[in-house]
Amino acid sequence: MNIDNRATDASAITLADMDPAIAASLLAQTTPDNIERALSELPVDVALKIASHLASEADYDDEKGDIPHPLEGLSGTVERLMTEAFGILSPQDTVASALDHIVRTDPSITITYIYVTDEDEKLLGVVAMRDLLLASPGQTLEQIMTQDPFAFTPDVEMPEAVNAALLQRHRLYPVTDEEGTLLGLVYGWRLFEYVATEISAQAGSMVGVDKEERITTPILESFRMRHPWLQINLLTAFAAAFVVGMFEDTIARIVVLAVFLPVLAGQSGNTGCQALAITLRSMTLGELANISVSRVLRKEIILGAMNGFFVGLVAALAMWIYAGISGTENSAILALVVLVAMVGACIGSGIFGVLVPVTLKRFGADPAMASSIFLTTFTDILGMGLMLFLATSLLM
Repeated sequence: MNIDNRATDASAITLADMDPAIAASLLAQTTPDNIERALSELPVDVALKIASHLASEADYDDEKGDIPHPLEGLSGTVERLMTEAFGILSPQDTVASALDHIVRTDPSITITYIYVTDEDEKLLGVVAMRDLLLASPGQTLEQIMTQDPFAFTPDVEMPEAVNAALLQRHRLYPVTDEEGTLLGLVYGWRLFEYVATEISAQAGSMVGVDKEERITTPILESFRMRHPWLQINLLTAFAAAFVVGMFEDTIARIVVLAVFLPVLAGQSGNTGCQALAITLRSMTLGELANISVSRVLRKEIILGAMNGFFVGLVAALAMWIYAGISGTENSAILALVVLVAMVGACIGSGIFGVLVPVTLKRFGADPAMASSIFLTTFTDILGMGLMLFLATSLLM
């Protein structure tokens, strides 16, 4: 069906409010004509920012073929966004009576389409406002309606609905049951708003802030949402402290190691957070549906080794200089320990940055929920444990 393929003002406004990279990812799934229309309705500076990200999206599409992004990170169905249907008339109503119906409708309701239903409220067709204005007053809606219109069912998953909205580009979508009975309507802009809300919620979920929490949420309710994750964080911190405590004698005899523990933990933690952020974004945009986890892991292992080596060289040099100044023996071996530990920690943190959200999803949990809490624990235990183990093995 083809009611009106023009990008609506509402969808253009939503794209303007989105992060340019996210907007580009959504637009990349549509045809070039639709992309051109959408960008033409945006302010020039916003359109240029989005267009700058489209090239990378196009490269990705070339690699994966014609498989569309399923936006698998989204949850829920169309039913949660459905509103009560309006603008409903029978096929025997004339154009004149339809225009009269529009005039008499509450001004707060903007009628974009007339939905034609039979006596059993089954959707027969849709009349766009353009067709209504161009028709003769005596014509019936049955004569000018578009038959078999596109419609959602209430159980359509959000990823499928968003992909359909990107292709159809309508302002409103009818929602029908399996028999075709009109149940309600869904605004196109609300689908895109939902995408933006879900993605923006990930930043809070990563540190245990519930995605339903808002600035206006009552204090006690916010406390209930946040506090359990802080208790979990405390327990995981004890685990990291226990690992360090196992090497208490090593730290007491080689004090310079204590100075570099925060350096190692910070660098490996940042490496893991980078991998985590990319993985979460890829899951939200559906990219992991078409790329194996093993391929992502190989990339993160290589990146971790490269980043760890070059950062480790600087840290090793700093350790060698500091150990020499402080009069600590075996400064060269200590520098080597820092280098090897940095490489290993960065490789491990990159692996954890991928596996944490993937594992949470596999067990049916929110992939973004408190991911950084678990990631920080893993990277601290691995990084500090590896450096202290190497120092103990080589020097004690």
